[in-house]
Amino acid sequence: MTKRPTSFTLGGRTYSPAASLLLATPFILVMILAFLLPLFTLLHESLSVPKFNLDNYARVFDQEVYLRVMLRTLRISALVTIAALLLGYPLAWLIARSRGLLLGLLLIAVLLPLWTSVLVRTYAWLVLLQRNGVVNQILTALGLVDAPVQFLYTEGAVVLAMSHVLLPFMVLPLYAALRGIPDDYMRAAQVLGAGGFAAFRHVVLPLTLPGVASGCLMVFLLALGFFVTPALVGGPQQMMLATLVQQQVTELLDWPFSGAIIGVLLAFVLCLVLIFNRLIRLDRFVGQV
Repeated sequence: MTKRPTSFTLGGRTYSPAASLLLATPFILVMILAFLLPLFTLLHESLSVPKFNLDNYARVFDQEVYLRVMLRTLRISALVTIAALLLGYPLAWLIARSRGLLLGLLLIAVLLPLWTSVLVRTYAWLVLLQRNGVVNQILTALGLVDAPVQFLYTEGAVVLAMSHVLLPFMVLPLYAALRGIPDDYMRAAQVLGAGGFAAFRHVVLPLTLPGVASGCLMVFLLALGFFVTPALVGGPQQMMLATLVQQQVTELLDWPFSGAIIGVLLAFVLCLVLIFNRLIRLDRFVGQV
């Protein structure tokens, strides 16, 4: 049975499907003109230059240098996702259990980086991690190292800086999931004899898995296309796909091949989203938050 379109309620007012579509028209036009049209044009060039073929896509997988960049991008994105989860879950737990002034301060600490340019935050890491930066000065003053350590232009620096930039996108879904769990659940588990960790593992963690999955998916997908932070903090050995696309477009003027790289990345992202949605039903979780 075909599901009829339902009305949309906002601020106590109910809008018909036609009115809802009219309200969304500016956003739809912007998405078509600024995103979909350029994307499809680039994908069309990757397939039809000089005639319809898959040579550009075969080139992505045939040459070892491009495969290394793809695998490096996947590895760094996975490490960033794991680091953001390990850092973000305790922070989200603390925010969900806080009240009053402390809650406001913690939320500001999470949201404030989103209002700051990614370029500014990346340059802050450059200041911290350079050879004469704050971190090396502290290590030298404490006598832990005899000479400055090379932190910049390493994969570790890229993972660290990207984890900091993308941390809010992990914390916010986790916070939404944790806030939806009544405090009575933990107390009931403890009354029944479960310890603190057992109650968390059997009660809280399963209920927050949709938030974990949505946060991991969001961070991983954003990390796949990150450009500024890897380009500034990393070196040539840490090149990622976004930097490779920029190099192909601005230096080599190879638009068809850059379109093929984007096409491969787009296909991977779509498959990943479909798998996640089928396994954990992200749409159902979003509707409940």
